[in-house]
Order: sequence, then C-alpha cells, then structure tokens
Amino acid sequence: MDKSFHMPIQIKITLLSFVIVAFSILIGGIFIFGNIVSVREDEIGKRSMITAHTIAELPEVQKLVREPEGWTQLNPIIENLRKIHQADYIVVLNNQHIRYSHPVFSQLGTPSSSSDESAAFAEHEYLSKAAGELGISVRAFVPILDGDREQIGVVLVGNILPTIPELIKDLKGEIAIILVLTLLFGVCGSWLMAKRIKKETFQLEPHEISRMLVERTAAFNAMHEGVIAIDNNQAITIFNEKAKQIFKIEGAVIGKNINDIIHDTRLPEVLDRTSPIFNQEISVQNRNIVSNRVPIKIADKTIGAVAIFQDRTDVTKLAEELTSVKAFVEALRVQNHEHMNKLHTIAGLIQLGNLDEALHYIFQITEEQEELTRFLTKHIHDDNLVGLILSKISLGRELGIELIMDKHTKLDRFPAGLDHHDFVLIIGNLIENSFAALMHCSEETKQVYLSIYQDERHCQIVLEDNGPGIPEDIHKDIFEYGFTTKGAEGSGIGLYLIDQIVKKANGEMKFTTRPNEGTSFFLSFPMHDIEENQND
Repeated sequence: MDKSFHMPIQIKITLLSFVIVAFSILIGGIFIFGNIVSVREDEIGKRSMITAHTIAELPEVQKLVREPEGWTQLNPIIENLRKIHQADYIVVLNNQHIRYSHPVFSQLGTPSSSSDESAAFAEHEYLSKAAGELGISVRAFVPILDGDREQIGVVLVGNILPTIPELIKDLKGEIAIILVLTLLFGVCGSWLMAKRIKKETFQLEPHEISRMLVERTAAFNAMHEGVIAIDNNQAITIFNEKAKQIFKIEGAVIGKNINDIIHDTRLPEVLDRTSPIFNQEISVQNRNIVSNRVPIKIADKTIGAVAIFQDRTDVTKLAEELTSVKAFVEALRVQNHEHMNKLHTIAGLIQLGNLDEALHYIFQITEEQEELTRFLTKHIHDDNLVGLILSKISLGRELGIELIMDKHTKLDRFPAGLDHHDFVLIIGNLIENSFAALMHCSEETKQVYLSIYQDERHCQIVLEDNGPGIPEDIHKDIFEYGFTTKGAEGSGIGLYLIDQIVKKANGEMKFTTRPNEGTSFFLSFPMHDIEENQND
C-alpha cells in the first residue's frame, strides 16, 4: 500500500495547495511574460520610430545622403546619435539603396538587399521584425525627404528584443517578492483550510472517513430494523435494505424527497421538535410500525432526523388472533361454568319432583340463548365479532353486569382499512374497561350498553356504562401508551391501541363522563377512503 495513503490530511492538503499554487504561478507567469514581451516590443518600436524620425529630419543627413561618398562624414554623426538614443544599429540608405551609415565599417558604400525595405522607398514609414545573428530585432523605416518633399533616402533604426532570460534577470527582484508572498499566503491559507476541514470531519483522516462510510452502510443493511434518515430539506440520506423490504421500495432513493417515496412516515415532524419520540406505534402504508424518531443535532442545531422502526404488522395480527383465542377460551370457561349452574338448578328441581318447572326452565334458557344468537348473527356478519360479544355477555352475567345490545345494531362490512382484528380489539377493550370500572362500583344494577351501526357513509360504535366515570385529572392521559388505572393487572395499551386504529382509519373518537353516572365512548369511521371520496 502506498505510504502516502495514510499521510495526515493537513499535510496532504498543504502539499496539494502548494502544487496548485506553483502551477498557477507557472501559468500566470507565462501570460505575464508574454504580456511583458508585447509591451516591451511596443516600447522599442515607438522608440525606434522616434529615433528614425529625428535622424530623417536632420539637415546634415539630408545634405550628406546626396553626396558621393557622403558616408565618410555621415557615419560618425549617425554613430554618435545611435549611442545617444541607445539604438542597437542605425542604417541610412540613399535612393539607390547604398549604405551611408552602418555599424560594420566595411558595409559602408555597399548596396542593401533587405527584403523589408522596399516599401520605405515609396514614402512609407512602418515597423517590421527581423531575425539576425544578435536575435530578433524591431526595425523602424522612415523615408528621408528634402525641402521640396522629395524622397532622397531611408533611415532604418533597429533595436534587439530582450530574451526571456534577460527579462527574468531584469525583473528578478520583483519576481522573487511575488513568489515568496504567493507561496507564503498559499501555504498558510491551505494549512488553515486543512485545519478547518479537519475540524469539520471530527479530526478524521480521509481513509478513516471512507472506512466509516463502508462500515456504516454495511451495518445499516445488516440491521433487522428499518432505518431512514433525512436532512433539513427532507431529502433522504439513509434508506437501508430492511426499510426497502418493509415498504417494498426498489432502486436508488438517496437524495429524493421523503414525501415522494413514502408520504406518511411522519419523520419530517421531528425536524421541528426539540425532543425525540420513542416507541410510538404508527400506521405507514397500511403497515403497523413501531417507530423511534430522533432529531439529528450538531451544536444545538437540527440538521436532520432519523427513524428506526420495526414492522409489527404480522406480530400485531398474531397478537390479535391470540387475543381472540383467549377471549373464546374465556367464553368457553364462562359458558361451562354457567351451564354447570343451570344443570345444578335443573337437577335440584328434578330431585324436588318439580318436573314441569324443570322442563319450563330448560325451554326458557334455551330460547333466550337461541334468540340472542339469532339476533347477533343476523345483524353482525362476522363470526369473530359475534363470538366475542357472546363471550362478553356470558362473562358479564358471571360478574353481575348486564351487557345490553342495541336492537338497531347493524354491521354488514368493515370500514376501509379495518378488519375483524381491529373491531375485536376495539370492542373487546372497551367492554373490558367498562367491566373493570363497574367491578369497583357500588351500583346495584350494573349495565353496559353497546351499539354498532353502519350505513353507506359511516360506521359508528357507541359504548356506555353506569360506572364511576373517569377522573378529570387523567382525561388527557388515558390514550397514552402504558397508562393504566388497574395497577399491576393493567397493561396500559388498550385505549392506546384503539386510538391508533382510529387514526389509521381516519376516524374520530370522543368520550363523555360524569362522576358516579358513567362513561360513554363514541367512535365513528368513514366507510370509504378519503382519497376515494375525493376521486368520486
């Protein structure tokens, strides 16, 4: 493995910044030197043109360029002017292209054959560049005109362009200062940036962050609980495989809005809360979910929220099935006890010789039971619910409590989103709570009234008792998970589960109570989904 892989992040960023700064300086230097060369070339061209104009207008030049062998007198004059104007060379030509001045003495009096001087003999002035033994030079061509404005020759002033090494040598002080300051600020800035990044990443190195990400992803996907996390914009940041299995989600969802994937997770609610929500049972996509929802905070600022949840749908149904079985077992026990008492009564009447009265008693109890069974099966089209109510009626008789069914009771089908499990749980818990309250009541006649009514739009459940009522100071607590007034015998989940079912079905639940007069519960459910009604 490359040893640099574990190099501290501050050193890595500093070195990277140093390379970037050095590369930037190199690129910038190329452009700067190109610009300097261009500016220097313009300066030299202007200076050469001014020098050429000055020489072309001198009377001595205009006089001597027309004389035979005038170069013997003109060349020393031009040489002095060259030194004064700091030109590299100055050449004066007459109209026959004969050199009247030249830095090389042997060239005097010889014709010039330069390819770029022809235009100058047509009274044009201009600049050109030419490569020579000393380097590339900028040359200014200016025609020499006499007093009558007739051209009598040409002045050529040339200056050698400085090379890049020469420019660097001239600017070495400025270059050194710029390099030192740039590198100093670059290194200091990169070090501070690396320190800030180190702080933001909790002092972790890149390879540690990478390993943590891999480990975190593997851990989340290995969990038997679903995990979903969102940021402040409700975009999904975590959605593990178990969550996808529970909600039957396929494909990548990271970065998408949680409401576009699952609209009823209630996870965005936590973003506005300061405290987490633990062990809350909610319905998500018609699944019974036990959820822990926690806000994610850094420095007391909420940056997101995470939900860890378990799917209790199958477990709940199993528990409800077991509850039903338990209720039926209890009903059989009560019925057996009740039949034993009736048999003892019949046996006693026979022993006393009251055969007609015994026979009348048998017909009476048989007719009452059959009438009750016929009424329930006719008006309630669910055997589970009928069995539950029969068992509760029998249990009530044993406890000295009369369970009265409304004669107008009717239930052909269950509301949308509910089934017999939900109704067994609702009615069973409501009756049990009334029985428990009446057990501690001094009323001589203890009664519980139950009504179930359904039409095309609504299904309503009404349960009333004449018990002691619910104390006012606990009205707001009775639907909380774990709250009970039964002591060690109570579980504290009956009314909580009923409340969750009501919310799942978009229903409504109310209760009224008066001290020593009793309590009434009223539940109402829409028969169709709200979305179906809107579509209709």
